[in-house]
Amino acid sequence: MYRLPLTVTARAAPPRGWAWGCGRRGAHHRAGPGLPRLGPGWAGGLGLGLGLALGAKLAGALRGAAPAPPPAAPDPEAPPQAELPRPPREQPLAPASPQTPSASTPGRYARAIDSSRDLLHRIKDEVGAPGIVVGVSVDGKEIWSEGLGYADVENRVPCKPETVMRIASISKSLTMVAIAKLWETGKLDLDIPVQHYVPEFPEKEYEGEKVSVTTRLLISHLSGIRHYEKDMKKVKEEKAYKALKMMKEMMDSDQEKELKDKGDKNNEKKDFAKAKIEQDNEAKGRNAKPVKKKNDFEQGELYLKEKFENSIESLRLFKNDPLFFKPGSQFLYSTFGYTLLAAIIERASGYKFLEYMQKIFHDLDMLTTVQEEHEPVIYNRARFYVYNKKRHLVNTPYVDNSYKWAGGGFLSTVGDLVKFGNAMLYGYQVGLFKNSNENLLPGYLKPETMVTIWTPVPNTEMSWDREGKYAMAWGVVEKKQTYGSCRKQRHYASHTGGAVGASSVLLVLPEELDAESVRNKVPPRGIVVSIICNMQSVGLNSTALKIALEFDKDRPDMP
Repeated sequence: MYRLPLTVTARAAPPRGWAWGCGRRGAHHRAGPGLPRLGPGWAGGLGLGLGLALGAKLAGALRGAAPAPPPAAPDPEAPPQAELPRPPREQPLAPASPQTPSASTPGRYARAIDSSRDLLHRIKDEVGAPGIVVGVSVDGKEIWSEGLGYADVENRVPCKPETVMRIASISKSLTMVAIAKLWETGKLDLDIPVQHYVPEFPEKEYEGEKVSVTTRLLISHLSGIRHYEKDMKKVKEEKAYKALKMMKEMMDSDQEKELKDKGDKNNEKKDFAKAKIEQDNEAKGRNAKPVKKKNDFEQGELYLKEKFENSIESLRLFKNDPLFFKPGSQFLYSTFGYTLLAAIIERASGYKFLEYMQKIFHDLDMLTTVQEEHEPVIYNRARFYVYNKKRHLVNTPYVDNSYKWAGGGFLSTVGDLVKFGNAMLYGYQVGLFKNSNENLLPGYLKPETMVTIWTPVPNTEMSWDREGKYAMAWGVVEKKQTYGSCRKQRHYASHTGGAVGASSVLLVLPEELDAESVRNKVPPRGIVVSIICNMQSVGLNSTALKIALEFDKDRPDMP
């Protein structure tokens, strides 16, 4: 450092004041009881002599050495210099760019990192997951990524930020980008029957009535195409039971609110009638036992080992099955619907689905995101686990996900997923910043496209957060606050994933912006969290939201 001569000189100079007093006390303390007591003059002379001798020696050594250059930011356009003959004058540091974290950034988020790490350890221990990896960015910059546990238990390979795992249904959000690109360029119409692009998919009827399945309905799981459960009766009975339960909860909530608002006894008859209705509904709920429907991991199609050459070939798994509901009438989550979307992408783009997706991954700088295949060597790929009936950890069976690459067949890392989340957040927000900063680059998707993608769709559900709705390949929770100084629901978008031996989540928590707050800022503004785990059936959305809120607490008020 170019300040070294100053520092050495200061340390070599005769001590004064408090430091000198400490030296005297130290000398007296070291004198043993059998030795004569030394006066302050003797100690001062000895200290002065030693100090001058040391200073002279160091000064002579430093005269023959060139000073080290100061810590300056490298200029990418300047040629490298071997040495600097003179130490330049110290310059004041330029103010940090809104997109460049200052040197204190890691320290700023140390509390959030410690708290989040502790939370992940708790979740990992609670579910018995072999390994879990997390990545977090703030305002477009990755702040923290870390792996806990093992990517490969047998060989004791630890998880790390580069660990590659199944991302399961987050694949749907990636596929949505391909659809959006084709939509923006006019190559894909979301509202015409899918047979326009894929005539191999037969026209459908529901209860004798001819109906249309469109791309838009497929995206939001409103097409009526089945998921892994093939028994229509079981699915319908489960939906009816859930609807009845939800109705009862809404009635309870309305009744509680009404009693709170009125707060008197003038409505005894009305209250008695409501209580009677509640009793009747409760009795109905007890009598209408929910049908025991198999969960996804008990469905045979989840464990297919057959290799499908293309998306059109995959359609034979479900294309001749009846629709479970009239298109547009009810929400039925369906990965097979995204298999049909992959076929639509192929026909609309003129490329094979995987070729088109790899082009998108290249554009988004998602270099470790690939389709899952057994044969290729994929660096840092984890192994996947499940607990058997005896609660022993075992390897999951071999599966081939080629039938559902679009809906749940990609592999990735938390770093790539965080990049993807920031690209979506940038496109969502960049329109707000155009007036204050005309030099901003366009987003990968247009602002109006991203607003549409993150707008909740009526008649949909968000299974991983009951406060939200499904939008277009994302679940979205809208901003809401019912009571003053009480819980404030933040606006966020996320998607979770569950595959054989894997669980995942990608969550984007945008900063709350308005025309005034965008000054001196650039997008993306907000927190992005990704978590992947090599154990199935691990709910991660609430954990990701807690982590995002922890980092949001420590964000600076200004960039």
